[in-house]
Amino acid sequence: MSYLELLKLASPEAIVVITVLGVLTIGLTTGREAAGATVSTAQPTRNASRRSSTRSAALCSFVAVLGLAVAIGAVLMLPRNATLFGGMLVITPLTSLFKIICIALAVFTVLLTTSEKSLRHPGEFLAIVLLATVGLMLLVGSEELLMIFIGLELLGLSLYVMAAFDKSDLRSAEAGLKYFLFGSTSSAFTLFGISLIYGMSGTTGLAAISAKLATTTVQPLLAVGVVMTLVGFAFKIAAAPFHLWAPDAYQGAPVPSAAFIASGSKVASFVVLGKIVLLGFAPVHGSAAWHGMVAGWSPVLAVLAAFSILLGNLVALAQSNVRRLLAYSAVAHGGYTLLGLVAGGRDGFSAALFYTTTYAITLVGAFGVVGFVRRETGGDDLSNFSGLCSRSPLMAGCMAIFMLSLAGIPPLAGFFGKFYLFSAALRAVPNYGLLWLVALALFGSFISLYYYLMVLKFIFVDKWAEAGADHRSLVTDHVLQKSAICLLAAAVLLLGVMPEILAAQILAAIQ
Repeated sequence: MSYLELLKLASPEAIVVITVLGVLTIGLTTGREAAGATVSTAQPTRNASRRSSTRSAALCSFVAVLGLAVAIGAVLMLPRNATLFGGMLVITPLTSLFKIICIALAVFTVLLTTSEKSLRHPGEFLAIVLLATVGLMLLVGSEELLMIFIGLELLGLSLYVMAAFDKSDLRSAEAGLKYFLFGSTSSAFTLFGISLIYGMSGTTGLAAISAKLATTTVQPLLAVGVVMTLVGFAFKIAAAPFHLWAPDAYQGAPVPSAAFIASGSKVASFVVLGKIVLLGFAPVHGSAAWHGMVAGWSPVLAVLAAFSILLGNLVALAQSNVRRLLAYSAVAHGGYTLLGLVAGGRDGFSAALFYTTTYAITLVGAFGVVGFVRRETGGDDLSNFSGLCSRSPLMAGCMAIFMLSLAGIPPLAGFFGKFYLFSAALRAVPNYGLLWLVALALFGSFISLYYYLMVLKFIFVDKWAEAGADHRSLVTDHVLQKSAICLLAAAVLLLGVMPEILAAQILAAIQ
């Protein structure tokens, strides 16, 4: 294969990398001009500097969105099926679909960034967002463990910087440090597990690993390698008890960073984890059925799912900060999504992918509303949301859609996602073997209804009566961000009323 053909198949990633260079160039050149304008202390000069910085951010955002749109077009132009270098780059309908989803989540993250005043270097921030998007695309488009690890590291390093990007906030530095420490630990677990799997199977391609495991007995070192790989990914998806980084990262990171960490990285991680366990580790599936458990990766994921659902929902009840509440609810939703992988098969995997996609869309919108409230009131505690319906009915309505969808209330996307997951899990094992896990998930959903409705109680029932509070309306000039949030809310409603738009595409793409 010539380099030209290789570049054609990797054109979406190449376009995003070129966009990174363009955004960096614009950010650095215009940022230097703005910095030079701040040397004088005169008020007109400071105003000119502020306008220059705003124009720089707008231009960088426009170039970033344009590059991502071109990358989506390049994905649509790819051939239907192709495999390069033993699975290092794989093009299938599934990988193409989720590359588009990851790029779309990056676009909405860029739109949320346009109104963030605390990000003093928007060009550099957007470049890091785009590099993280390249990591997502490499993760989704690979079926080879070494390339998956490279994608994880590119994504992880970008997210660590994004979490600590706001130098004016000490909590941002703390979030970045904790995320880095836990993320590097998870990378060590993942790499150690991959090395053991390679040592026992002699290959790093998922299809070849599956063929090798089908012909040999499971040895202790291989079992340790599988468990360590699963533990490494449990860190990435914030499954309990490996979730300790999530609350501080969600609360301390800039709002666009938290939104991307909670959405794009989760989608790609579940796609890759599903391919690893359902393709690479398929011969050691085991069983998590209550009446006949068999050793394998399935009971390990079932235990992680159960623990995540219980701990995430119970601890979320005690939270007074909306971002920490969303972090612990993310732990619970990670547990729900693991049900689809435990169920296995085409239906279980498609249900998990549908659920994680709709959850990601919902959470980006929820963080968008949190960013609005934080920017206008100075905080993101529940008290800051008091009386939001009277200050901004549009944002209050969107937040209601997001919260009710996360709670699983019809006719929103979260309801169908949970119904799809739970029904797939019930049908997966004879004699309703996963009934215990589904019952636990239903119990967790019932608990979660309380704290999601608590957020809506502050928005629609409580009055904005804090002493000395700023009574400015949230109806500001951030039209672009408000439009993005409304579009996300409409998508959540549409995917609840017509879920086959996405579910049929995912089911048809899974071979």
